Amino acid sequence: MADYAAQRFNMVETQVRTNDVTDPRIHAALMAVAREQFVPAARRAMAYADVPVEVAPGRFLLDPRTFSKMLQLAALRAGDSVLDVACGTGYSSVVLGKLVKAVTALEQDADLVRIASDMVPAGGATNVTVVQGGLTEGVKARAPFDAIFIEGAVEAVPEQLLAQLAEGGRLVAILNSGAQGRAHIFLREKGRIGSRPDFDATVPLLGGFRKVVGFVF
Repeated sequence: MADYAAQRFNMVETQVRTNDVTDPRIHAALMAVAREQFVPAARRAMAYADVPVEVAPGRFLLDPRTFSKMLQLAALRAGDSVLDVACGTGYSSVVLGKLVKAVTALEQDADLVRIASDMVPAGGATNVTVVQGGLTEGVKARAPFDAIFIEGAVEAVPEQLLAQLAEGGRLVAILNSGAQGRAHIFLREKGRIGSRPDFDATVPLLGGFRKVVGFVF
């Protein structure tokens, strides 16, 4: 029988700490959530591998390195309200729930919504609300958010999501440029949105977040 607790410890020690994720709160949150429970049984052996794990057609749990570095980049605070876009089976939302006051877990796929709605409370999260809706639209009724995460690579970040950031709010996403991906953090300050790139990351593209192409003459 697999020793998932040992695999979880090794994940934090070899994939998280060694990639400059130094926040002990993140280490503790990752240790507290059984990642394997959020992965289909047929792929459970890959739950702690340093690769994205497919949980539904075209949908993935981000690899531990990328996910943990995104968490640290967002500089989360205990009192934050967070929107988790494309929460999948709910793993990322439960981890976020260990770090912040409230999490809105957004998912549009009805099957994944049902799974997440079962898995989130089973994972011990009482401050996570699963909501069904379009991923690019966010959850305006629960905005503004102190932080927004997009759980997959995108070509562009929709204005609808940026508009749901509170003053001082941060949005973290992996932006793809061709085959290369790079994490970016978007920050709302004095009503304006600024952004900067951070670490390189290669994760699967999340459908629907396409860059708008203008007319070429």
